[in-house]
Amino acid sequence: MTNWGRMITAMVTPFDENLNVNYESAISLAKKLVEIGNTALVITGTTGEAPTLKAEEKIKLYKKIKENVNIPIIAGVGTNATDETIKNAIEAKEAGVDGLLIVTPYYNKPCQNSLYAHFKEIAEKVDLPIMLYNVPGRTACNMLPETVEKLSKINNIVALKEASGNISQIADIVKRTPEDFKVYSGDDISLLPSMAVGVYGVVSVCSHIVGKEMNNMINFFIEGNVEKAKKIHFKLLDIFRDLFIVSNPVPIKSALNMIDIKVGGVRLPLIDARKKELEIIRDNLKKLDIL
Repeated sequence: MTNWGRMITAMVTPFDENLNVNYESAISLAKKLVEIGNTALVITGTTGEAPTLKAEEKIKLYKKIKENVNIPIIAGVGTNATDETIKNAIEAKEAGVDGLLIVTPYYNKPCQNSLYAHFKEIAEKVDLPIMLYNVPGRTACNMLPETVEKLSKINNIVALKEASGNISQIADIVKRTPEDFKVYSGDDISLLPSMAVGVYGVVSVCSHIVGKEMNNMINFFIEGNVEKAKKIHFKLLDIFRDLFIVSNPVPIKSALNMIDIKVGGVRLPLIDARKKELEIIRDNLKKLDIL
């Protein structure tokens, strides 16, 4: 049975001053994330700027990070073309990753039957554990609970990163799927409320900065100490919100650079945070005594 643990960080991809991938910084960051309690890492997800990475950069990242950390590496390989996603998945498997994160196809807006056929085809062609990724705010495509239920019956589809922000939909998914199918919150701000309806853990962005606190919040909730968990949630509420004031990963990269974890800028079509956004991020870090 696949178990990637409860706290997974969707890791940024560090760049140097010329916006080339900085592999040494990526290794260093991955090690730091392990030290603060991450149980797995997603590499080349949205936060890792997958759309602007070259195929060879992705493969080298998988290999370098896998060689240097002892927790599972989950590769973000999803595209809006089934054949291309299968190709990416096969290459990621050959590079040694432990699992795949596959987003619902974006832009072409498939129906629910199309979504089922897409993921079923990939699962049959690539023998690795798969985490589905539903993020309708980015894809203009919402995978409904009944579709997740059908897909959860396929052996190597083992988890879902659910970023709809819809607590009713999240609860319905948990209700419909087997206990060994893990539903993860894809929104940091929704983690604690989602755990109340059975979400297992989180695929997080904010954990780059407040991973220890998030881990404590998860553990307090599991232990039944809801008040302590709620106290941490409220403490982190502002940073959960403000690390998404512009498109991810612009704010989280800015925050990491501020605390001297050098990850560089972002590739076009994204641009670096502006003065006002930097002030908001800096204020949050100061409030939490991180800066």
